[in-house]
Formats: sequence, structure tokens, C-alpha cells
Amino acid sequence: MMAAALRAGVLGLGMMGRHHCRVLNSLDGVDFKGVYDPAESVPPFVEGRPVTKDLEAFLSGVDYAVIATPTVYHLDMGRALAEHGVHALIEKPVAHTTEASRALVELFRSANLVGGVGHIERFNPALQSMRSRIEDGLLGDIYQIATRRQGPFPGRIADVGVIKDLATHDIDLTAWVSQQSYVSVNARTTHRSGRPHEDMLVAIGTLSKGTIVSHTVNWLTPFKERTTIVTGEKGALVADTLTADLTYFENGIGTSTWTGVSAFRGVSEGDVIRFALNKKEPLLAEHEAFRDAVLTGDTSQIVTLEQGANVVDIAEKLVADGLTHRLN
Repeated sequence: MMAAALRAGVLGLGMMGRHHCRVLNSLDGVDFKGVYDPAESVPPFVEGRPVTKDLEAFLSGVDYAVIATPTVYHLDMGRALAEHGVHALIEKPVAHTTEASRALVELFRSANLVGGVGHIERFNPALQSMRSRIEDGLLGDIYQIATRRQGPFPGRIADVGVIKDLATHDIDLTAWVSQQSYVSVNARTTHRSGRPHEDMLVAIGTLSKGTIVSHTVNWLTPFKERTTIVTGEKGALVADTLTADLTYFENGIGTSTWTGVSAFRGVSEGDVIRFALNKKEPLLAEHEAFRDAVLTGDTSQIVTLEQGANVVDIAEKLVADGLTHRLN
């Protein structure tokens, strides 16, 4: 006898909420039940499923739900799900403050429910391959990780700045691909768009094994860039997460008879390899992993609430440090 499909729903019908609905509606082993969104502007149906304004009715009909509301409501929505015994996949950042993030951790732990965070970059094929190759020793010791995440201003974001909206991706993926934790961070931020939140960030940090990191993040660049560069003793890996491409730049091993160059004891250019990757949609991979975690209780393949809370903690340190260096 086949097991009954898990009943799943979405809270919040913004841009990400609609993407979650699309994936859930075609996910094997899942029966997509619909959406909760109290806004007057939402349509009555999405993906052929109802959109309700009755939270109690919604929660009584699902086994797990995606929280895709504005960040400031994540704790309230998470509390409602936990009280009704509903597992939750919460869009990143997991909450608007570290305190709220830690509260969510405790709510789901106490209720013995699976809670996950939608740090989707962990499911990007380029970064998954990067982590695996680093773990296998392709680069040797890791010296530096540099990320660039730039693009135009998104009208959908109103309640957080660029650090909590975008830099949280880089904080999480950097710790994840390197399998290290942050031990220090510093930041410079600007407020150029007339909003109370920062819209540009340059951050530096140090990880637990001595790797140095830098993050360039903003909403004010007229092109979109999503790049992660990891430099180690044997070469460098470059991931473009927009195209899910991963390229390896190997240190050269040849000798030079040019005296002026050979006197420089740095590295030289070697082979360049762009790896062929199996490119599954990251959001689909994220949902498959969360579905399996709900079914088995094994959370090793998802981003846990505690990991998400650690990201918010680092993000708040960056926000605070940026403000201390702001020119009046």
C-alpha cells in the first residue's frame, strides 16, 4: 500500500510564495492544498488551489507549510504552525532578529517538529559541486572566499536591508561550502536609496580555520551578478550561481627560464576546467530535501532553524558594524 501524500501549503503569495506553489503543485509525494494570505489583492486560486484568509482552516488541512510572508511576520506564523503541529520551511532570513530566530528554534524543538530555512543557494548545483570538490581536497587548504551579489533594486523588499535580504545567502553559503564558522566580521554600508535600511555592503570576515572572506552586496547595480570565488593552495574554484557553472583554475606546475618572472615565488596559470554538472532547479531540490526530512525526521540535508539563526546573528553584527562607520 502506498503511503498517503503529505499535505502542504504556503503562507504568503508574494513572488517567492508563487514559486513555492508552482513547485509544490508538481512535487512527488505531496498534495498541494493551497495558500493562506489575508491581503485583499490576492486572487482566489493559485495553481488551481484555493487562497484562503482563514488561518485556522488552513492549518487544519496541512502537514507542513512554507512561510513566505514578509520577514517580520515569520515568528508569528512559525508560532501558529508549531502550535498546530505543522512542520515549516521558512524563507530566509529565518526571522527579522536573532532573538526571534532563537525563539523559532525553541518552538519547533519543543514541539518535535521539523523546521527548515530556505537558503536556496545550498541547492545550487555549482555550489554543491564546489563543496564536494573542496571536501575531496581539490584546492588543498582554503585561503580566501570572495562573493559578489549585485543587482537592481527589488521593489518587493520593504522590511529589511540588503544584508538580511541578500547577504544572508552569502553568509550561509560561505560557511557551508567551507565547512567553517565565522569568528569575526566587519562592514561598511551605505544608504543611497532614501530608505531606512542599508542598500550596499562591503564586508570582510575570518572563518574558524583562518580562511579570510569578503562579500560585496548591493541593490544598486544595473546588472545581476552572483559569483563565489574560493582560492586555495592548489588553485581556485569560481561558481556562477546564475548559470550554475563551476570552473576550476589550477595553479601551474611548469618552470620558467625567464629570470625576472621565476624570481617571483607566487603561483602561475595552469589548466582551466569547466565542470559538466547535472543542473536540477535549486528550489525543486530544496523541496525534495524538506519533504524527505518531514517523512524521515533526518534533517542532515536541509538548512536547520539553528543554522538559519546563526546566519541572522552574523547579519545583525554586520548591520551594527556598518552603522558605527556611517558618515553623517
